[in-house]
Amino acid sequence: MSTSAPVVPYVDHKRFAWILSLLIPMSIATGPLLWQWHPVTLMLWLPVIFTYCIAPLIDLAMGTDTSNPPESAVPALDADPYYRRITFALVPLLWGAFIYAAWFSQSVVLSWQAQLGLILATGGVGGFCINLGHEIGHKRAPLEQWLARLILAPTFYGHFTVEHNRGHHRDVATPNDPASSRMGESIWRFVLREMPGAFRRAWQLEQARLQADGLPLWSLHNAILQPALITFALWGALCLWLGPQVLLFLLPAALWSNFQLTSANYIEHYGLLRQVRSNGRVETCKPQHSWNSNHVFSNWATFHLQRHSDHHAHPLRRFQSLRHFDAAPQLPNGYFGMFTVAYFPPLWFAVMDRRLVDAVGRDPARINFAPGQRERLMARHGLVDQASTASVAKEQP
Repeated sequence: MSTSAPVVPYVDHKRFAWILSLLIPMSIATGPLLWQWHPVTLMLWLPVIFTYCIAPLIDLAMGTDTSNPPESAVPALDADPYYRRITFALVPLLWGAFIYAAWFSQSVVLSWQAQLGLILATGGVGGFCINLGHEIGHKRAPLEQWLARLILAPTFYGHFTVEHNRGHHRDVATPNDPASSRMGESIWRFVLREMPGAFRRAWQLEQARLQADGLPLWSLHNAILQPALITFALWGALCLWLGPQVLLFLLPAALWSNFQLTSANYIEHYGLLRQVRSNGRVETCKPQHSWNSNHVFSNWATFHLQRHSDHHAHPLRRFQSLRHFDAAPQLPNGYFGMFTVAYFPPLWFAVMDRRLVDAVGRDPARINFAPGQRERLMARHGLVDQASTASVAKEQP
């Protein structure tokens, strides 16, 4: 008589590692605290150096983790309040870090090089604000929706939830999406298309929603104006406290924060293209339409943002439940390392274009080319239009 083995309950081995995300705001304090101990410019650049130089090395040293929770465990994982409490706790910490940086920038005399280091470090914290807004902004609970608006306010990017949830997820990996980068497009060209394009799309989507609901555009019902008012309140309070010159710190810090989102958008779907079916509809977004990374350290720090394929397939799934897919193309490093590579376009193209060509099976019909770059890039990588080749083969006697 055979007996079945007892069912072993699933244990999330990363459970306590997620607390690492709460240490992120401390990175902004590290520079000023070290500067007060030893007032040299390098101290204020240490958080920046860690983010773009040291973190990628940590990712390489720690390697990748492709383990997935079993589907049977996902309902319990998603319902566990422990994970939500981590995201909730991060909201005041990030606000505190942003306010602390603004105060420090006006409280000591700094060289322009030191101010630049502080601005970039603060912008990095603002980038984590947007990442947190991305995680909780997809959830339906009213508390999480309002926390998303609150955490997007310091960087003046409150339109993100509208644009991302209703625009990017609909148009991702198509030429119509300003937040999907194209093969042959540098990040410096991409940002000129992505930032204004995202704002225009967010405003159009919200205008259409309010019109359909019979609500006025210029009202508190507007989900873009709500976080904007919080921004005005925060920045206005900082101006009253620290003086209006604090805007010379807040504006570039917010711009760099928002550029961190641009950097993520740039690397997440670079060159990948969803196909148009015979009925004229775009195919469903699949794992192969997002670049993923399973590098351990940066995934801990970004709430599994790098498991981007599963996020697009299941936007409501919480970060602790996101899965790795073998079919998803993989980045050679975590997001921090890939940001650094992207800021040097020749290096980015050298690292990523060949990976893109391999990821799509050398089929140019599956590549989202930058306008005017298709023929040059096809020739460079020896690509042949497979549809044209098939048509010629049929015509052969």
